[in-house]
Amino acid sequence: MVQLKIINGEREYTPVVVGDIKWSTERAGAPGILTFDVVKDENLNFQEGNLVQLFMGEVPIFYGYVFQKKRNKGKIISVTAYDQLRYLKNKDSFIFEGLTATQFITTVADIFSLKVGEITDTEYVIEKGLLNDKTLFDMFQELLDTTLMNTKKLFVLYDDFGKLTLKNIEDMKLDIMLNQETAEDFDYSTSIDGETYNQIKLAYDDKEAGYQKGFEEKDEGNIEKWGVLQYYEKINSNVGIEKRAKTLLELYNHKTRTLSIKNAFGSPKVRAGCSVAVSLHLGDINVNHYFVCEKVTHTFQGDMHLMDLTLRGSDFIV
Repeated sequence: MVQLKIINGEREYTPVVVGDIKWSTERAGAPGILTFDVVKDENLNFQEGNLVQLFMGEVPIFYGYVFQKKRNKGKIISVTAYDQLRYLKNKDSFIFEGLTATQFITTVADIFSLKVGEITDTEYVIEKGLLNDKTLFDMFQELLDTTLMNTKKLFVLYDDFGKLTLKNIEDMKLDIMLNQETAEDFDYSTSIDGETYNQIKLAYDDKEAGYQKGFEEKDEGNIEKWGVLQYYEKINSNVGIEKRAKTLLELYNHKTRTLSIKNAFGSPKVRAGCSVAVSLHLGDINVNHYFVCEKVTHTFQGDMHLMDLTLRGSDFIV
């Protein structure tokens, strides 16, 4: 059973909830969202900006703030609350030199008075950067993407019950298995449309030569199968250009595999960015693999707790 709290100054409310409580998270670029309907009575009084907390027993699940209220004639208030990542939609501009993604994130978090928790050291130093008129989400993601391309390490930024948290995705594996018994339904798809590239082209301005130069890395075998799927990027200099191109090809030169699971038995540990083990039979293909949670939506109603997951993986074990 979950417990919902709304805190308005010194007053704490445990409102009567009607229907489902839904908690959704995405791996990148979006805040956590909590939606619910409550009964308006003579005691309940809360406003936009008030604190919302959700617990499952003693386990803290969500810590965020009321951003929207809708009321109907039946005295039902529909509430949308976001976690702290909602404030990463703010825009700004920054110039920096010689910082890791970790250092930049903690510096900007301090400027915007964000609460910080466990922040893993990304280690890779980014020489310099100009981030002009971008959301904080986009800034942070740009630095994390640069780190990924140069180190092959993927980091996940999320809100852990009111604290900004950054972790290596390898440290977010859960001891949870999804299979035929724990999932009601699923959809599986493979695609080369979107984030699949078999040719990488990086270009830079050679000031001494007076014209643009570039470097290419490609997979002739996959070009033969799929045609040319090119990733193009203009970079500042040729420093590390070969390594960057090879890393990009390694990251993107494969089919994307997406698995959507509906109405699985819920666990409060599961959020976007975590990896879960999946063991399913998809026709003549056996899936027995860890998948990354791209999006997770939990549904709570009374003692019922279910979750829908959008998962991404690399290769299946057939």
